[in-house]
Amino acid sequence: MSALPISLADIEAARDRIGDAVLHTPCIAAPRLSMLTGAEVFVKYENLQVTNAFKERGAANRLALLSDRERKRGVVAMSAGNHAQAVARHAARLGISATIIMPATTPFSKVAATQSWGAEIVLEGETVFDCEAVMQRLVEERGLVVIHPYDDPAVMAGQGTIALEMLADAPGLDAIIVPVGGGGMISGVAVAAKAIKPAIEIHGVQSALYPAMPAVLDGREPECGGDTLAEGIAVKRPSKKAVEIVSALAEGIILVDEDSIEAAIYAFLSVQKTMAEGAGAAGLAALMSNRERFADKRVGLILCGGNIDPRMLSAITVRALERQQRIVSFRVTVRDRPGILGRIATIVGETGANILEVSHQRMLLNVPATGATVDMTIETRDEAHALKVRQALTANGMRVSRLDPVLSAESPV
Repeated sequence: MSALPISLADIEAARDRIGDAVLHTPCIAAPRLSMLTGAEVFVKYENLQVTNAFKERGAANRLALLSDRERKRGVVAMSAGNHAQAVARHAARLGISATIIMPATTPFSKVAATQSWGAEIVLEGETVFDCEAVMQRLVEERGLVVIHPYDDPAVMAGQGTIALEMLADAPGLDAIIVPVGGGGMISGVAVAAKAIKPAIEIHGVQSALYPAMPAVLDGREPECGGDTLAEGIAVKRPSKKAVEIVSALAEGIILVDEDSIEAAIYAFLSVQKTMAEGAGAAGLAALMSNRERFADKRVGLILCGGNIDPRMLSAITVRALERQQRIVSFRVTVRDRPGILGRIATIVGETGANILEVSHQRMLLNVPATGATVDMTIETRDEAHALKVRQALTANGMRVSRLDPVLSAESPV
């Protein structure tokens, strides 16, 4: 282990260095997630950091190690999210000027959050990959010091303090599941955890759309691309240093699909009552998709970030409720008579359901000229309750079909 890019001593030094700058976040048992997954689950709540993500640890450690001359030069970083805010916050805390290169497509909320810490924001390029060339240009022009999001031993050591805290708070862990993008976090966590407890298992997790780490570990060219909920770990090429550490210390990389990530985000929200972005929920997605592998083990999950767009979270919540048939859409075909809408509302109300939305149509060609359709979205308790509503409408002479939330069309079910 001494030959690896970082050591336990580096991580312990980082802990002492940044102890007053970042939170020792809780790592506590999650009994309801344990019931859901079949493992004994402990959650490390890195979403409670000031910028709501683990990136503060690595950024704080790297910035603290700058010489006086480097501090005067200022720093530069490329990021579309959590690393940007982490560098901006801790640079401001230390009185260091920071320039953050962000893709021009970065949501305004993330730009504003980073700018609020006093950093200079440069919006250029379509992707973070494009930002690297801009960053190098500014290094040459201004002499700025690069604070890399993951390919830096000091950053890796900072992220490794997560494992020190986890094993202090939950020493009985059998395994830790770590979200992997460029590999900085899993590098630090693996070195620290294996040094303290050699038998512990370290499992990485990546989006199936961005399987860069397993590809490189297998000697293959990574094939990455597509829109993923876990954009925080959507990295096309991991750090070479991280590959070396993962190859030596980790059990492997688990790939999770978008449906699994979506379900994990909702589980954190509905079961744990906490916010997880896609990358932050990836560990739970891996656990939910691999119940047999982790059955009865004490598993630590790193909820590494909670910076999810509120509109995305809303969409995920509604989709989950639709899958559970707690939100259901029906198309009701009726004779076009005065008071028919009131009659439908009365029937639905008598069943105990709640109407959320109604659309009344008379012009559809598949409806008789004397008829009308009412498309309505209702809130129910469960599938059985939704069926009760449908049966009540049908018993009153109305033709009812389910509007499929996936196909946006009538379903015979």
